[in-house]
Amino acid sequence: MYQKRFRLLQGEVPWPAARWIDGTAYHCYYGDPSAMTRLHNEFPAKDIYFTECSGSQSSDPANTFSDTLKWHARNLIVGNTRNWAKTVINWNLALDDSNGPHNGGCGTCTGVVTVGDDGSVTRNAEFYTLGHLARFVRPGAVRVASTSFGATGWNGRVMDVAFVNPDGSTVLVAHNENDNPQAFAVQYGGRTFEYTLPGGGLATFVWRGQSGDRPTAPTGWTATASPATDAALAVDDDASTRWTTNAGQQPGQFLQVDLGRAQPLGRIVFDTGADVGDFPRGYTITASADGRRWWTAASSTAGQFTRADLRGRTVRQIRITLTVPDGNWWSVADVRAYRA
Repeated sequence: MYQKRFRLLQGEVPWPAARWIDGTAYHCYYGDPSAMTRLHNEFPAKDIYFTECSGSQSSDPANTFSDTLKWHARNLIVGNTRNWAKTVINWNLALDDSNGPHNGGCGTCTGVVTVGDDGSVTRNAEFYTLGHLARFVRPGAVRVASTSFGATGWNGRVMDVAFVNPDGSTVLVAHNENDNPQAFAVQYGGRTFEYTLPGGGLATFVWRGQSGDRPTAPTGWTATASPATDAALAVDDDASTRWTTNAGQQPGQFLQVDLGRAQPLGRIVFDTGADVGDFPRGYTITASADGRRWWTAASSTAGQFTRADLRGRTVRQIRITLTVPDGNWWSVADVRAYRA
């Protein structure tokens, strides 16, 4: 119960008791996983655990597997882990053909597996959704930042979560919320690959090798823009939202990001998000450590990812300004700054 338990800890537990509390457990039966991030932001030193959720029979039993897989992929596998949960636990582990035995409670909840009277075992959707984490994300792994365009409330986009294992391998779990196939691209350490997920599909990718290619957390970032629409959507760490010009590209349109403090950076990346045609056709990127003295960063070719090499210089403000008109809108769904 995401929201209910958040209110309980924040509103009813006396502050002096905080030192006796290790963390908070959540269930899935009410609210949204984002409540866990709100709690984390209030108490970043406390752990968050997700300890219970069950699938449920659909009104049409033929859809129970697909409905459960999609909902659990969005909310448990990706949604919970992107919102600071250290565990994902399903309830129940095994049930019979009648979804029992149970002493009252839910008579339509499904198990991770179903055990028939003849001893046969059927692997349900929960078995496979859990497997995308349990089989590939090893004990001691840490979640790392990744750009996700989907939302737990469903917006038809691909959503994802990424981890680095103790051996240095990277694990990316991606889910296509839409019924139709969707192509997406992954960029990591200067290399890219592309993949097309079938409708409703859930897939896990693992690659070896270590990289120091880690974005800085966008905590405390602010943004201004022209046109003066909601520039904050470009730096809210949520690629399912975007800042956009709402009109064709014109020279002088800009987006400026303040990182909150001066810091040495290796590069900056402006991501157009799911609207891959909304990239700038011509631009300059300038940077400053104090907001007064600006220098021009070396810019690469534009596309979904508009990048500039900051060469390890100390930066606080970064501005991208359009120089070429075009009929397409300009949008920025996500801004990432990478350490030097």
